[in-house]
Amino acid sequence: MDGQSYEMSARTETRVRQRRVLYIPGFDPVPARKYRERYRRGAAEQARISGYEISLSKQRTEGPFGWHVEAETGGAKTQADIEVLVWSDIVKDSMSHGIAATYLQLLRTAWVYIGTGALFRLFRLRKGPVIAALYPVIFLLGQLLIALAVGAGVAALTSWLGAVLIGVPLTVAGLVPGALAVWGVLARFKRHDGKVLAYYLMHDYAFTARHRGANPPALEARLEAFKARVLDAMASGADEVLIVGHSSGAQMGVNVLADLMRAARLPVAGPTLSFLTLGQVVPMVSFLPKATRLRADLAYLCQQEGLTWVDVTAPGDGCTFALCDPVAVSGVAPDQGKRWPLVISAAFTQTLTPARWKALRWRLFELHFQYLNAFDRPGDYDYFQITAGPKTLAARFAGRQPSKSRITRAINRYTATQ
Repeated sequence: MDGQSYEMSARTETRVRQRRVLYIPGFDPVPARKYRERYRRGAAEQARISGYEISLSKQRTEGPFGWHVEAETGGAKTQADIEVLVWSDIVKDSMSHGIAATYLQLLRTAWVYIGTGALFRLFRLRKGPVIAALYPVIFLLGQLLIALAVGAGVAALTSWLGAVLIGVPLTVAGLVPGALAVWGVLARFKRHDGKVLAYYLMHDYAFTARHRGANPPALEARLEAFKARVLDAMASGADEVLIVGHSSGAQMGVNVLADLMRAARLPVAGPTLSFLTLGQVVPMVSFLPKATRLRADLAYLCQQEGLTWVDVTAPGDGCTFALCDPVAVSGVAPDQGKRWPLVISAAFTQTLTPARWKALRWRLFELHFQYLNAFDRPGDYDYFQITAGPKTLAARFAGRQPSKSRITRAINRYTATQ
């Protein structure tokens, strides 16, 4: 394993009766109840496929939103309280921009990623997520070209009608209806963005690029609230506290746990602490010049004995940096003492039936959420057993070797941590 240790925490218990799960979503404006419904559907399907029992009921914790889970696997009964750490309001605020502001965001975001050289280095890691990043740029520019073509046509028609009707070409006057036509076409595209998600994705990348990799103040304030929820869970008497970060929620989990562990705020004799990152896009942030906080947290967290960190991605997911060790590729892996994360693949082509893989293959956004769904042929990665089963994350992946195809070479140009 290249000299890297994946030994599990000495305080880890293998049997879980009570678990607290804190789920950090990615850049997603949907209400938290959507995650409960996804969990409900997926749990029922996975239980049917894998032969265990699982049921959901109303929330029993004091967090902003969650649900209670009871499961029985091979005679072992487990209860889990799952909370969604909500930041969708921050996402919505960042998306409340008009058409002109969105195109200005496009220019600023492109300037940040191209001007810093981050885009080209990210391309050396995985082409999929970089192409996904370029997708909204291409779509929005394409929409603009179409709108300009329509506007030019309307302006020319107005001028021609002026020449025919009054004998004077209305070239200058045609600019007004032409401009209105441009705006009307762009507005129509925006109204139907739910089908192509160009505006949504543009806001996502702009949110990261706005501060060149640093967390915006609103997000830093929310992370403080997340830390409070983790501390509450650690004091709850649970056997395991599991933090799950999906997509851009992964780097937020890194921030939260690094802060708490660095400040020694977690109880020494508390529950087993586990960290699961799914479909992470850490390099999109850590490759930017002002992401010093994230890089410092990655460098710190990867050495800690007091937790188990497993990172799950899949090459079939074009929106993640699949099998890229987020610490190593960010250029902050220590020369000695690196323990985490254990990088493994969800292997969609093996864990989904050919028919299901074919149906999902080009549904890029649904594939990015597949980690939270049921699998037809699950291996050791089973989201519902991890969150509601009888084994800790450490016990479940004890002895598991990292993916042979994982990428560990340092690609990042910016490696400063302060």
